[in-house]
Amino acid sequence: MSNLDSKNNRHNRKHTSEPIGEQLDAGRDVLAEKLLNNINTTPIGRLLKQIAALPEVRRDKVANVRNQLNRGEYNLNEHLDLALDRVLEELIM
Repeated sequence: MSNLDSKNNRHNRKHTSEPIGEQLDAGRDVLAEKLLNNINTTPIGRLLKQIAALPEVRRDKVANVRNQLNRGEYNLNEHLDLALDRVLEELIM
């Protein structure tokens, strides 16, 4: 590229007041906005919305069940079936 071409190329570029990093962030915001707009219209979006609404993990309950499992006092198959039934009911409704 000649010096003249290089000067014209620099002259013809768009000049914005935003730094390049902010321009990239704006592009991410547009993508995030599109995703949020589609969250209610896609099955995966609805599922993600339901997952986001789930309560936080209760560490005390998890620790209690682990202790019961270690002592052989917890019927994993029975509780797992019940938990899966509840999850499926929630997803169907």
